[in-house]
Amino acid sequence: LSFGGPAGQIAVMHRIVVEEKRWIGESRFLHALNYCMLLPGPEAQQLAVYIGWLMHRTLGGLIAGLLFILPGFLAILALSYVYVVFGDASVVEGLFFGLKAAVLAVVVQAVFRIGSRALVNP
Repeated sequence: LSFGGPAGQIAVMHRIVVEEKRWIGESRFLHALNYCMLLPGPEAQQLAVYIGWLMHRTLGGLIAGLLFILPGFLAILALSYVYVVFGDASVVEGLFFGLKAAVLAVVVQAVFRIGSRALVNP
């Protein structure tokens, strides 16, 4: 999902693609991530498309790109609807405040995880 921005998305992709599914190796993931960071545009989106292309060529890249943005779009759409309809309720305000803390935790965890693997010396 799009919560946590690129750092959170990349950390989730790393956990799923490298650690859980073992579709690609650690060095290949970091190489692709470095390459995507040099390109202009959203590196997490480019990384998802590249991994999809790597596994299933053009169709895999297209599907990975579409499925990368679709869940985040639907989640933001649902949250926007809840906020517009129930935005004045203190319960909804509390939920959104808690969501901010969760996003911060995802980003901090992602920075430490990717940083500890990518930075091997001072």
